[in-house]
Amino acid sequence: MTSLDLALIGNGTVGALVDPLGEVVWACFPRFDGDPAFCSLLRERTRGEDFGFLAVELLDCARQEQEYLVNTPILVTHLYDRAGGGVEITDFAPRFRHHGRMFCPMMLVRHVRRMAGNPRIRVRVRPARDYGRRRADITCGSNHIRYVGSELALRLTTDVPITAVVEENPFFLEHAVTLLLGPDETVQGAVADVGGRFLEETTFYWREWVRSLGIPFEWQEAVIRAAMTLELNVFEDTGAIIAAVTTSIPEAAGTGRTWDYRYCWLRDAYFVVNALNRLGATRTMERYLSYIVNLVAGAEDGRLQPVYGISGRAVPEEQEIDALPGYRGMGPVRIGNQASRQVQHDVYGSAILAATHVFFDRRLLRPGDEILFRRLEPLGECAAQLFDQPDAGLWELRGAARVHTFSSLMCWAGCDRLARIAGHLGLTDRAAYWGTQAARIHQVICERSWNAKRESFVATMDGDTLDASLLRLTEVGFLADDDPRFASTVRAIERELRRGDFVFRYVEADDFGKPENAFLVCTFWYINALAALGRREEARALFENVLACRNRHGLLAEHIDPRTREQWGNFVQTYSMVGLIGSAIRLSVRWDQAF
Repeated sequence: MTSLDLALIGNGTVGALVDPLGEVVWACFPRFDGDPAFCSLLRERTRGEDFGFLAVELLDCARQEQEYLVNTPILVTHLYDRAGGGVEITDFAPRFRHHGRMFCPMMLVRHVRRMAGNPRIRVRVRPARDYGRRRADITCGSNHIRYVGSELALRLTTDVPITAVVEENPFFLEHAVTLLLGPDETVQGAVADVGGRFLEETTFYWREWVRSLGIPFEWQEAVIRAAMTLELNVFEDTGAIIAAVTTSIPEAAGTGRTWDYRYCWLRDAYFVVNALNRLGATRTMERYLSYIVNLVAGAEDGRLQPVYGISGRAVPEEQEIDALPGYRGMGPVRIGNQASRQVQHDVYGSAILAATHVFFDRRLLRPGDEILFRRLEPLGECAAQLFDQPDAGLWELRGAARVHTFSSLMCWAGCDRLARIAGHLGLTDRAAYWGTQAARIHQVICERSWNAKRESFVATMDGDTLDASLLRLTEVGFLADDDPRFASTVRAIERELRRGDFVFRYVEADDFGKPENAFLVCTFWYINALAALGRREEARALFENVLACRNRHGLLAEHIDPRTREQWGNFVQTYSMVGLIGSAIRLSVRWDQAF
């Protein structure tokens, strides 16, 4: 049965998911939001329609092993047959510095090596086109095969006999073969040499990148894997950050909660930037900042959408794809996202917070200046005007608009950070102005979002329900850790939103009924809240529990079933990996206290 026991490989242009037998079950070309040439993750393998995958099959396979190369997103799969034969499949997407810039082509590389015995393999390359509607057309050259779609041709260059690939004939693997699947361009050099050089350079790049991270003492492997995973979701060409490489993995079985996450949510991107900044990986912030500045420049009166395409353009209209039945047959499969048409006021604070770090970090060659500050001020004006107006909220409710406390909180945070930035730049009058705006918003939130009867902040102004975003009250600096209102809010959330070891984002019915699974990042927020309240041992135990729910590669999806602990939702989810990093940093013992 299809599952999310998958590994992510990628390079900032493309991302692919690989199953335990080494089959590529998901990959879009020419970039994250493109046509999924490999889409067997969202379709059942049936005779007559058996396409949308890339596989290297070991005949009579009896067992498999799989892991990443240490401190890289390079995947190694070992397959063994019943007679003692074995092969090693190494999968990656090239990424390294070349001629002064990042080289990250639209390419997947597979290197297959004989390990033992006399293994017999079959190479099956069956790309789909038009979102799974049909197989790509094939034309052949002397050492390559072209797979032609409606708008894009992929070229497989290989030292496997072309006939063996086209006809899918099994053959004995004598030593090693290489497959380069990428743009329809001639490969310069012998395939094995090019693949070997790309592997060496990519390994070196990632290991040097990891060496530059400032990681906590505890849970280092988990944090490193999470950080690399976040980096794989950054579109190198523009700096946009996608929420996940997939579309339409349901949040829970048979619910219809299926969304396309291959776009840049400004809220999610802020969380990613903040997490990587805390580890010292500041280049992501610098690249994302240029993306944000261009969005602001093109926004009318500073008004931002909650989500944009990775090029900075509008997200396509949401539509359903009939050709793909969905994960385990649970549709609908959607492309585009209606959330881009929603009003979500927290985006202004998210954009400002993502840029704040650049004004204070002395490691950066180009720190934030007054010019950048002036570009951010229109976002602050929107925040100051809209903080008490109805919106869809961070949970993107489709049926009703309310004044969501989290949206107001982020509007406050945006104005508060502008005040601090202005003070840092010596702009006294602007610091006073934004400080006044922040104080006004703070007062209104305290008056209208605090429910004295429930002794808790609540999800909406003048409301009486709870949602897990209230756990962020101290994280953004709205309340101090020792504020009794925060402690009582956490207690209320424990009573109403905690189910076993996990915290739901909310429990009221929405447009699709009552939520069935827990949104994973909310549990990390709860863990951080416990730590802030001094309940560290309880927090550490819950953190270890969530770590145990990761798949074999240390990866997390968006949701989890609190009863079975099976992962659901789009994968790999940046929110969840951000939550892991934040909790590990907060809970780990310090390096100078570890010995």
